Amino acid sequence: MEFKRWTGFAVVGFAASPIALGLGIILLVATFDDDKGGSGSELTAGSLKIGKGGVPAKYANLVQKAADDCDQGLPAAVLAAQIQQESGWNPRAESKDEKGNPIAQGISQFIPGTWASSGIDGNGDGRKDVWDPEDAIPSQGQMMCHLLETAKKHPAYSNSPIELALAGYNSGWGWVDHYKGVPPKKFADGQTYNYVEIIMANVAKLTAYDDSEPVTSGDWSLPVKASLGTPYHQSGSMWSSGYHTGIDFAVQVGTTLHAIGPGKVVERTGPSGPYGNEIVIKHPDGMYSQYAHMSQVKVAIGQTITGGQVIGLSGATGNVSGPHLHLEIRTGPKYGSDISPLPYLRKKGLKI
Repeated sequence: MEFKRWTGFAVVGFAASPIALGLGIILLVATFDDDKGGSGSELTAGSLKIGKGGVPAKYANLVQKAADDCDQGLPAAVLAAQIQQESGWNPRAESKDEKGNPIAQGISQFIPGTWASSGIDGNGDGRKDVWDPEDAIPSQGQMMCHLLETAKKHPAYSNSPIELALAGYNSGWGWVDHYKGVPPKKFADGQTYNYVEIIMANVAKLTAYDDSEPVTSGDWSLPVKASLGTPYHQSGSMWSSGYHTGIDFAVQVGTTLHAIGPGKVVERTGPSGPYGNEIVIKHPDGMYSQYAHMSQVKVAIGQTITGGQVIGLSGATGNVSGPHLHLEIRTGPKYGSDISPLPYLRKKGLKI
């Protein structure tokens, strides 16, 4: 049977019954045709595409805030692609079984049991309403954030943490644990597998690129004036974690690099490791920024620096396929504590 964009009712939450995936369902939500398909393995850096072919303007701020409120590096375009697949941005969408009983409801397609346990009052009006996008989208973001946090605790599982979180949202985390990755095509007629593939393939379509010049904001600055290269969480065998843990800026060897904000240099390593010449800076908010593959480092461990200060020159040291700056934002100084850099930089007032 040829597959064309599975119209998604979502069985969401940790307690979702996998049996429901195999039942005959009367779907009352919109279907979207995927013109080209794709591997679904790439996440694209940039802001949400708003308007025709993208996110409806009235929901864009809700989606962006739901992503920004997550401290695990949840891209807004992933939430947007989920909603597009789940309901086609229809807040009154409802999926029912053959007897007319509700299966999933609202713009984010929560099943009633999961909504009762995990829905939140996103707009603070004193009630949580699955039919209200101001409650449903923040609830979706919070659930995906928790799933992403769980996924990061299982680096040995197949697929990237984002893909694992999506699979958990659709089928329940228990099945991700069972398969130690995204459930395969044989599971539930491929519905969870296809759900993840479609959403990942559509992230780029819902992302708008910002090619404007970098700006400074108070004590904070972008590290370099350059276009973005490999995005956060792109999957691939070249990375030991199975996915990219930062964002890349496409610059030639010798380009001047700047600290993104004030802080103290807490780590510096030489050119022989996988990151090559790198430094890690601790910032006043307790977060850390890492700069890798540098050709020259111009600061020392323990040195106090200001935002925008020159810290070195870009290069191609370490494990690279070409010159660039690799930037990570971390909750700690060490590898594995990464979060999505873009929301963090934007919260500092930087346009990227």
